[in-house]
Amino acid sequence: MSGPQPTAITLHRASHVLEVAFDSGETFRLPAEYLRVHSPSAEVQGHGPGQRTLVGGKANVNITAVEPVGNYAVLLRFDDGHATGIFSWDVLHELGRDYERNWQAYLDALAAAGMTRGP
Repeated sequence: MSGPQPTAITLHRASHVLEVAFDSGETFRLPAEYLRVHSPSAEVQGHGPGQRTLVGGKANVNITAVEPVGNYAVLLRFDDGHATGIFSWDVLHELGRDYERNWQAYLDALAAAGMTRGP
């Protein structure tokens, strides 16, 4: 295991947030929408460079389940039916660490594509 390891993962359903604490002392509160649109699944990331899909309309998405995948990741099940993204500890840590930059880039990409966060 290369990066920080999680010490706690808490799903806050009412606020649509997944809270992840790491042994590095960092704790990230990751909105379900952010995790859904940045899913490491092939549906979102594509199968190769330049194939990433911009996903809009997920402002109200929530996580229905957090399932362990071995000792290295979790599978997040979303209430829109998406359940193919396996979030490794490294991916969760990177998404937490880079949240502000990633979120702004996402909002900018939506605006440029004429898409919205709403349904």
